[in-house]
Amino acid sequence: MSFPKTQSEWRTALDALPSTPEKIPAFFFGHGSPMLIAKQVTNSPMGPESDLAKFLRDFGPVLKAKYKPKGIVVFSAHWETIGVRHVTDYGDRNPLLMDYFGFESYYYQQTFESKGNRALAERVVMMYKEAGEEAKLSGVHENRGWDGRTSPPRQGPGFDHGVFVPFKLMFGDKVDDVPIVQVSIERSGDPEQNWAVGKALSKLREEGILVLAGGLTVHNLHDRKQFSEKSASSNVTMLDRAITIAASKSQPHERKQSLFDLMKHDGFAQAHPSAEHFVPLYVAAGAGEEGGVQVVSAIYSAPTIAFGI
Repeated sequence: MSFPKTQSEWRTALDALPSTPEKIPAFFFGHGSPMLIAKQVTNSPMGPESDLAKFLRDFGPVLKAKYKPKGIVVFSAHWETIGVRHVTDYGDRNPLLMDYFGFESYYYQQTFESKGNRALAERVVMMYKEAGEEAKLSGVHENRGWDGRTSPPRQGPGFDHGVFVPFKLMFGDKVDDVPIVQVSIERSGDPEQNWAVGKALSKLREEGILVLAGGLTVHNLHDRKQFSEKSASSNVTMLDRAITIAASKSQPHERKQSLFDLMKHDGFAQAHPSAEHFVPLYVAAGAGEEGGVQVVSAIYSAPTIAFGI
């Protein structure tokens, strides 16, 4: 079983995505790191000329052309809450949260202009409540709370870098035609709970809303050699491949179990000392539980997978 890893291969896969604005697939995508928007070319696997950066530049225009979304609901590894989904309600200008430390000033001067939408945010909250889950709006005067692995948590409202960094490459520095709302993932790291986080919003896909969940399939800041396929351990590279194989199972129940079993893989602990970058995969899979699946790109540590085709 082979998956698209080169630009020509992923462009073919993008072309093959069905143009179905009446039922938009849910996508897991590699959100990368702030290095994607570095001023200078680096040899980082997530630098501005990396495969991931090139893919994101191809990905965004295809999403808008094929699905013509009326709105975007996005999840990121960098916004976790416990038991209650927080939903951004930022009005006409979504602020940014520079939730990273130790970078040069350039990275804190970044802009990404977009707007929220009260009706969409309220629709999301209502859908969670209908599914028996707690949810609340989070406004511009509220601290978001825990944001990924940042310690101490960065204070303030706003889209974290797991949203605005990849979106700058996907959509440009300004999106004024499609409102964007961010929703928190479940901090427990529990697969079933995060699957439910996505599943509760599955009907949005039939209402013209694009559901995106960003994370990474390898994220170990204590052992950075795992970020490169060339230097990663064999267990981690096998895990990365096992993810695309599990996601490609044709039967929904078999796919779900195979995806859950990944957290027991021999390479998982080495790839993920904590699970927050992995569980957005379950959010996307839950949102697109029924239907087919397509691996759109199999870039190491940062694949993109369409669920619910």
